[in-house]
Amino acid sequence: MRKMIIASTSSVYGSDYLAYLLPEISLLFKDADTVLFIPYARPSGISYDEYTRIVKNAFAKISKKVIGIHQFDNQKEALENAKAIFTGGGNTFELVNQLYKNDILALLKKVLENGTPYLGTSAGGNICGVSMMTTNDMPIVYPPSFYTLGCLPFNINAHFIDPLPNSTHMGETRETRIKEFHVFNDTPVLGLREGSWLRVIGNVIKLEGNFTAKWFQPTRIPIEIESGSEFDS
Repeated sequence: MRKMIIASTSSVYGSDYLAYLLPEISLLFKDADTVLFIPYARPSGISYDEYTRIVKNAFAKISKKVIGIHQFDNQKEALENAKAIFTGGGNTFELVNQLYKNDILALLKKVLENGTPYLGTSAGGNICGVSMMTTNDMPIVYPPSFYTLGCLPFNINAHFIDPLPNSTHMGETRETRIKEFHVFNDTPVLGLREGSWLRVIGNVIKLEGNFTAKWFQPTRIPIEIESGSEFDS
């Protein structure tokens, strides 16, 4: 049975890294002393070791140890033996590229479907959808495929933001880009705002946090999903 938290962001404005999620993480990872961390998204281009240190400091607050998957000679074995897994944010293209390069994407899906608790923030949440094609990230590398874990029957657009009413910005909005995606793709998209997350238990997906999320389907008017609403997968 799947046990997952899929969050739009690792940090909300004015708080420390993962601070707003730590109570939820404590419950999700209650049976794990050590968390396997996947640092491949490398926010701002930081090294795997530097990223892992940041995560270690955050998880120390809930008395959890952290070890980076890059520290293992056999990454498949590390996934199979993990009691809890966290994939952090950064660049989704590079994250997916490394998951394919190390041949662990299919195995990651398998262990999550078998019940290993999983936390994914930002890019680490994007990969839980059908594909990574609705990420906001720059294509800094070219992964072998855009298809990802498929643990959700829809895509995530993390960090979803609404246009400011009085803004003079003339570029595309997130909604515009998702509409462009739906010209060529049928996969629904959930625009997940900062500070919101999905709780996945088995086949039940529930929106959590203080904000609504925006639900996009091709040829339909987008709708707002209230916090506390459930999806069936």
